[in-house]
Amino acid sequence: MSDAQQRIILLTGPSGAGRSTAIRALEDLGFEAIDNLPLSLLPRLLEGPPMDRELVLGLDVRNRDFSANALIETLDRLQDMAGVAPELVYVDCQPEVLLRRFSETRRRHPLAPAESPDQGIQRELDLLVPIRARADILIDSSDLTPHDLRAEIERMVTPEDGARLAVSVNSFSYKRGLPRGMDMVLDCRFLRNPYWEPSLRALNGTSAEVADYVGQDERFDAFFAKVKDLTELLLPAYLAEGKAHFALGFGCTGGQHRSVAIAEKMSQALAEHGWQVSTRHRELERAQQAPGRKQPHEPADQG
Repeated sequence: MSDAQQRIILLTGPSGAGRSTAIRALEDLGFEAIDNLPLSLLPRLLEGPPMDRELVLGLDVRNRDFSANALIETLDRLQDMAGVAPELVYVDCQPEVLLRRFSETRRRHPLAPAESPDQGIQRELDLLVPIRARADILIDSSDLTPHDLRAEIERMVTPEDGARLAVSVNSFSYKRGLPRGMDMVLDCRFLRNPYWEPSLRALNGTSAEVADYVGQDERFDAFFAKVKDLTELLLPAYLAEGKAHFALGFGCTGGQHRSVAIAEKMSQALAEHGWQVSTRHRELERAQQAPGRKQPHEPADQG
């Protein structure tokens, strides 16, 4: 993207996912924010004098002329315009979390004002399927507090040093499902499991002891080298394609040991090659958010 191009972020997602929080975060970062602008008025906005700030447009089902086809057609037109660099950012959320948020606030869903919120949630998610598929950046807010969502927006949309491609390396437990928005996922459950070593069970993959134990598996070096080579092949291709974010996930049984250790090592290796990298350990973050909760039978404790 050249300095002469006008960066425009189209920000959308299901009601209750945190779109308003994301818009405010970008506004605080210096973006000019316009919420609920009818799509038909966007060309007139761009016909005016060049803006001296980056622009974020908040779009959702409350927009007067909102539809999946209209938004995708708008995105296509922007991509064909000279001097314009559009990005589609989608703030997602799991249906059960959306339902809980609507129940807690007693809000009516915009697509089901006289019905139960779950009906509106499902209608909206169905409507947004093709838009979600076109997203340049997808952020799942299901496990994020408003503060965490703001930090995630800042990290993924405005990476440090002006980097064009933000890389996130994630660890997770297969027992709790795949994280949303991953571009590539690798299964680490074939590696030796520190959970079965009593002295390592209470530790996690950020510790040197666990990392050394996992690294001693005879298959580790070859696995890591091939994944690293594949990742370093893909990142320039994503960058050339104009993508803003690449998410790499490593999963194991519990998301505590093997996947964490490999994610840490991969993050370090990519950062040493000059990529802007952030690391997220989903299960460790969940444990920190509920430190007093004990789950003796939870499979996430199994490495």
